[in-house]
Amino acid sequence: MKIGIVCYPTFGGSGVVATELGKALADIGHQVHFITYNQPARLDFFSENLFYHEVAVSKYPLFDYAPYEIALASKMVDVVRFENLDLLHVHYAIPHASAAYMAKQILKTYGIHIPFVTTLHGTDITLVGKDRTFKPVVTFSINMSDGVTAVSHHLKKDTLSFFDIENEIRVIPNFIDLKRFSKKAKDHFKRAIAPFSEKILVHTSNFRKVKRTEDVIKLFAIVNKKIPSKLLMVGDGPERSMCEQLCRDLGVCENVRFLGKQEAVEEILSVADLFLMPSESESFGLAALEAMACKVPVISSNTGGIPELNVDGVTGFLTAVGDVETMAEKAVYILEDEERLKLFKENALARAKEFDLSLILPIYESYYQEVIERSKVSV
Repeated sequence: MKIGIVCYPTFGGSGVVATELGKALADIGHQVHFITYNQPARLDFFSENLFYHEVAVSKYPLFDYAPYEIALASKMVDVVRFENLDLLHVHYAIPHASAAYMAKQILKTYGIHIPFVTTLHGTDITLVGKDRTFKPVVTFSINMSDGVTAVSHHLKKDTLSFFDIENEIRVIPNFIDLKRFSKKAKDHFKRAIAPFSEKILVHTSNFRKVKRTEDVIKLFAIVNKKIPSKLLMVGDGPERSMCEQLCRDLGVCENVRFLGKQEAVEEILSVADLFLMPSESESFGLAALEAMACKVPVISSNTGGIPELNVDGVTGFLTAVGDVETMAEKAVYILEDEERLKLFKENALARAKEFDLSLILPIYESYYQEVIERSKVSV
């Protein structure tokens, strides 16, 4: 197949999933064309089956806001026409699904009928999509998609409750490439971070309010009083300065390191003993899956799609949003006993294997074929 993938080229979950999916499809022989405004962050190697098409946005002074959606639709038309694509797969509803619909209608005037699949990732539905400004367009775009997928059953339920959806939504969970995300031998790094064999806790995110990064600092401060430990904060965003100040207020600065954005996050996870995800909302919890693949159990909130991944009492623990005391208590429970910690680590890896890319990729391939065949019948 010749597949066009439209996504945000950033470190966010939707962009990462889209890029890794495209790379995997290319590896097994499909021709994959990325269409976005920058080269995706993880599209960092050469393959004869991978192509990148940059969306250039006009700087014409008439526009107060650059018309990205129109530029994107035009680029999709161009790529579909000249690369003879079989399918477009757009990740994150806004504005990719509406742009794909526009491109599809334009292509019909050239006698080209191309289906498009929309994958819903989370905040495009639960945050941005609920905005009254965007709701009619999001609803229309989802209903006009030739195929719709969601990364968790919870996200599917939210979508159906927020919007008047007539289209079928297929749940295809996020995945992990276990060849990349696995526990690496990084003992030298671990000794540098924890020279006295302290336990290492890790949090990775974009440091937005929804991630509740201050809760990470608060629960670590409690754990640190009971168990010698270090905290690695990976990522960056608007809440970072508040977290740094909170570290000073709680007196834990010497045991907390802010590492900023990291490409090789799997190397950091390889030295971790526990992963912290106290989010207000998560459609799936991709960062937690990456940790589990590196044999790191997870302390998380019991929200969104996380319970579909983190098994309470097996791969870690689920707690109520904001219940820092219980999160800390569960963290100590895992960390205080070496045999118990070892068991949780093994369980985390076993659960992650259920989301291996090799298992999820054929589901996408089959769904693409289904959509393409259904589209041919409807023409």
